[in-house]
Amino acid sequence: MAYGDLPALRGVDLAIEPGEILSVVGANGAGKTTMLRAISGLLRPRAGEIVLDGVRLDRLPCHAVVEQGVVQVPEGRKLFPTMTVEENLLVAAVTARAKTGRAENVARVFQLFPRLEERRRQMAGTLSGGEQQMLAIGRGLMSRPEVLILDEPSIGLAPRLVGEILRTVRELNRSAGLTILLIEQNVRQSLAMSDFAYVLENGRIALADTGAALLANEHTKKAYIGR
Repeated sequence: MAYGDLPALRGVDLAIEPGEILSVVGANGAGKTTMLRAISGLLRPRAGEIVLDGVRLDRLPCHAVVEQGVVQVPEGRKLFPTMTVEENLLVAAVTARAKTGRAENVARVFQLFPRLEERRRQMAGTLSGGEQQMLAIGRGLMSRPEVLILDEPSIGLAPRLVGEILRTVRELNRSAGLTILLIEQNVRQSLAMSDFAYVLENGRIALADTGAALLANEHTKKAYIGR
């Protein structure tokens, strides 16, 4: 994976098992965003394969990647600010199976995030930061993904809301068996809730182990957590 002649990712080999939470940890510029853009079909890798259940995602346009069950909740939320909460949810029901079950999917999101139901007629741009992140996650769930990619879901949120959002992510994994790929600036919390994790440095995988093991790793603690 490269921008022009400058490689962004080199020899990155990672796997995610169904029903697990996988974290990727790394400093800004390590290649995390490039990796997510490649998985989502927004960038084409020059070499290698991205495979889900035997299907080559790296050969598909981004809308077809969503149809295969891979949905990304982007950093910064990227909501439609002049549309209501409900409209933001409905516009995301893009796959065939999501379109036929839109009402049920909306009800599921409102059950997960009751505050969104209270604000269903409110413009998304007028929500608080935490409510906007809830809506961004809810919008991702509208496509009924098999793999949900979360890119920095806690960025810009108060510590109390960070815990609330990450607890919801864990609940989605536990109750619905949803497979989650997590990129999160709060390294301590992301590793603590992850089944497996990778440390990405300068476009390469530097470490790979269980979340608990990397949480206790001296390099990880010094570089990303602090003592």
